[in-house]
Amino acid sequence: MSIDQYIEFAARHPILILSFVGVLGLLLYGEFRRLTRCWDELKPQEAVLLMNHEDPLLLDVREANEVADGRIKGARHIPLGALRQRLEELEPWKSREVIVYCRSGNRSAQASDILCKAGFERVHNLKGGVLAWQGENLPLVRK
Repeated sequence: MSIDQYIEFAARHPILILSFVGVLGLLLYGEFRRLTRCWDELKPQEAVLLMNHEDPLLLDVREANEVADGRIKGARHIPLGALRQRLEELEPWKSREVIVYCRSGNRSAQASDILCKAGFERVHNLKGGVLAWQGENLPLVRK
């Protein structure tokens, strides 16, 4: 195909071209964010290995009603909405391993960003959250 044919195609199908450019832009933005974030994701089994070899802070950022259904043993609960105000409680872990989790991994990704911006050095997001943890038949404890 010659360049003239591409130009003609673009002129006849502007919505298709704009949609393609939009989707491409979103994909590139997502990859850029993934590559430039200061935290990484751990699968449940990787989190267990880290828990067995280190003494990480397990940070549960779910809401109180979700935590009532069960949490990972030893986890500290600070809801995502209160995290910025309660960062001083986590100061001792600034240079240690921190594993952040929520129900599915989305809120904990936001919490991981907050921790990184606050100077935490070794932040990990539990990929898939409690749902993935339970999917691997790993235990939860109830208070």
